[in-house]
Amino acid sequence: MNEKIKSLDELVIIRTELQKLHKKIVFTNGCFDIIHRGHVEYLRKAKELGDVLVVALNTDAGVRRLKGKKRPVVHQDDRAVVMASLEVVDYVTFFDEDTPIKIITALVPDVLVKGGDWAVEEIVGKDVVEAHGGRVEQIRFVEGRSTTNIIQKIIESYGDK
Repeated sequence: MNEKIKSLDELVIIRTELQKLHKKIVFTNGCFDIIHRGHVEYLRKAKELGDVLVVALNTDAGVRRLKGKKRPVVHQDDRAVVMASLEVVDYVTFFDEDTPIKIITALVPDVLVKGGDWAVEEIVGKDVVEAHGGRVEQIRFVEGRSTTNIIQKIIESYGDK
């Protein structure tokens, strides 16, 4: 297993050590089903907001609940290895619940990041992070870059073959 892929318990220990070093922890989450330019730019911008970037991936079951029975396209273990291979990502973990509140509450990141499609007041964990002096940041998506668009293009190009 990749050394960047950690359980929540391991991340809590790492978080404690990073706090001692006064490192700023940035947290984001998502499905990240088919990694594309929009994801890479989003993650790069997220990393610029702190020292260490933690990405929590929805498990396959979580993606199905969110996106429907045909998703994810890429298995969670493969998504995690690809995510962990990105230079800007420091740690990857999974969550099976519908929201990452358990992870956010355990890690209490300094910066919580979500895409610009979320209303600030709807961002899960906002209250936890702000109560501990942290902040919530939104990052605008790259127009036209999405997993849904990629899947649609594949269907249009190869659906009849």
